Formats: sequence, structure tokens, C-alpha cells
Amino acid sequence: MKKVYHLSTCDTCKRILKELDLPDDFELQDIKTEAISKEQLEQMHKLAGSYESLFSKRARLYKERDLKNKSLEETDYKELILEHYTFLKRPVIINGDEIFIGNSKKTVEAAKSSVHG
Repeated sequence: MKKVYHLSTCDTCKRILKELDLPDDFELQDIKTEAISKEQLEQMHKLAGSYESLFSKRARLYKERDLKNKSLEETDYKELILEHYTFLKRPVIINGDEIFIGNSKKTVEAAKSSVHG
């Protein structure tokens, strides 16, 4: 599977997608217009190893709901990601059995070398 979960309104996602210069066999999913299904999240979880690694602590709702002062479990992370797209750390790039989560320089470089060999 070759897929990217992103937000089309996010400038960082746009920049990374441009930088990655993805081949045509990659499918893009704008998580704002096409919500993440439970199955898709399960698949990401299998590759990532935890829901917490897929969870964005930078989300505005994270601060608004004061979630940093709550002790969240894996099931909480899963439910929050399914509840609102902003809780997914973006972009999530899946290339076969490899997953790249987030926008750190190191992650983007690793994704680029995975995609372009």
C-alpha cells in the first residue's frame, strides 16, 4: 500500500508533499474531507506500534481540552484520533510496510529515501 494521510489546508503538508515528489501510484487522502476509518487507523497502528505515536499533541483541541493534564491511555488516543482529524499527527506516509509519521526533517528525509530508493 502506498498512501499519504494529509490535510490539504496545511501549508506544512503541502510543502512536504511537494518535496516528496510522490510517484503516481501513491494515494492521497485529505483527512478533513475524507475521515479516517477505524480500519485505516488499525492499519496505521499495526505499522506504528502505538496510537500515541500517531497522536498530535500540537492540536489546538489538545490545548483547549487541557488533555496534557490528563493521563491518556492507548484507547483514549485511538478514540480522539477517530473523533477529530486534527489529532492525527500529519502527514502519515505509508510505503508498503513502512510508516512515516509527522513533519520532522528526519522523518521527511527517511520517507523520501523510502519512496525514491
